[in-house]
Amino acid sequence: MSHVVIRHEMDGSIPGLDEIFIGGQWRKPLSDRRWDVIDPSTEEKLTTVALPSEADADQAVAEARQAFDRGPWPRMSVQERISIVRRWTEAMEAQADDVVRAWAVETGVAVSSGEIINKAVPRLTWGTSLAAAADLPWEEDRGDAIVRREPTGVVLAVLTYNGPLSLIAMKVVPALLAGCTVIVKHAPETQFCARIVAEASREAGFPQGVLSFLPADTPVTQYLVSSEGIDMVTVTGSQAIARDVIIRTAPRLARTALELGGKSPAIIGEDADFATVVPNVAEGAQSMSGQICVALSRVIVPTSRYQEFADALVSYYADRKIGDPLDPSVWVGPLAVERAVERTKGYIKGAVAQGATIACGGKRPAHLERGYFFEPTVLTNVNNQMTVAREEVFGPCTVLIPYDGLDEAIEIANDTVYGLAASVYTSNNDVALKVARKIRSGTVGVQIAGMSLSQPFGGVKQSGWGRECGPEGILEFTDIKQVLVSGGASFHQAAS
Repeated sequence: MSHVVIRHEMDGSIPGLDEIFIGGQWRKPLSDRRWDVIDPSTEEKLTTVALPSEADADQAVAEARQAFDRGPWPRMSVQERISIVRRWTEAMEAQADDVVRAWAVETGVAVSSGEIINKAVPRLTWGTSLAAAADLPWEEDRGDAIVRREPTGVVLAVLTYNGPLSLIAMKVVPALLAGCTVIVKHAPETQFCARIVAEASREAGFPQGVLSFLPADTPVTQYLVSSEGIDMVTVTGSQAIARDVIIRTAPRLARTALELGGKSPAIIGEDADFATVVPNVAEGAQSMSGQICVALSRVIVPTSRYQEFADALVSYYADRKIGDPLDPSVWVGPLAVERAVERTKGYIKGAVAQGATIACGGKRPAHLERGYFFEPTVLTNVNNQMTVAREEVFGPCTVLIPYDGLDEAIEIANDTVYGLAASVYTSNNDVALKVARKIRSGTVGVQIAGMSLSQPFGGVKQSGWGRECGPEGILEFTDIKQVLVSGGASFHQAAS
């Protein structure tokens, strides 16, 4: 354990600050590459840590390859794998408070959000996977053939900075239960969280090589994606990242599962009760400062109630506290990185140039002189052809688009290259369900924002392919093998 003073409110022991976790153990890095951990609340450097190199990546791939091709993990019974994975999840749950606080310090996400994202959500998600794994159709006798589900191989799980334990629950736990070996590529902005989670895995008893944790930067990530030893890449990220992954995996036709961004619509019905709807939409749009893939960034509002809704939303955000993410009373902290602030500013400036109006926000909070803070921003006078309505901001910016009639609202909602999430709010559930069925999206919430992570989750169109969570999330990491039994019908017999 290495002691680091993270901030005056929090100092503690973060494991492996000068080491890399490969194949189940801490090792000295194979280069002198370092990463400065910056506190987004103060813009100050907290410490510097070892950063994985290409040589470290090669070592992780070699160990994962050996563990899959010759080791016990893929050959264990499902119950044996469940037992070991469960021990790991229990160790992570025991360390969840440390993850919440470390995440707040290194990415700026308020502990109030961290309590949900790193405690309640992963507990539900990996709990569902652990419960489902034993009863999946791993092998079925279908009379003329046996159909088997077998692990795909060595998996590279590329995570973002916006939910370390939730993303592990969505990607890594299912892959392990399927029998894959996994290299967890954390975002470099989550150096502390990556190390806490890696240390927790040591207590579980994984065989050597099954798990590695590399909080690597872009060049090493791209090197990993291109590695011949990686059988499957599962990614949470942007369209640009996904295109790069596809190009790098194409020569060897490696499997990919892509959970990408969104420009998620919320359709507000003419009869919606704003007293309950506005808080739900507001939280769904800008919790975690909008740094979440399913953020309701396009709110489609009936023209007759447009100004009423805008005023209510602005009023809600005016009462939210922005500040130190370690303060439990704070609603949102800073954005994770400076480039996110600049990106958000750029989209807002472009929207105003195209005719949008800033109803609230659009700048740094007056009481905060340092840090990557940005006010919750609502833009009105927006149409669906504006850039800010078509591209993912991944920041605290919500646009309000007027409509006349539900058919037009549905048309606006579907007029996007994305299809990750959506919500419908109306006092009539039957109407809401009819609208939900017409929206092209992997998830649609009726009278609620967000998604269920105990059920299959993923996107359509340019929001990606593949599914995470639920039984389908485990089967995503398997290949189907047909074992033809002598005496059963075969192609040659049928053709003769």
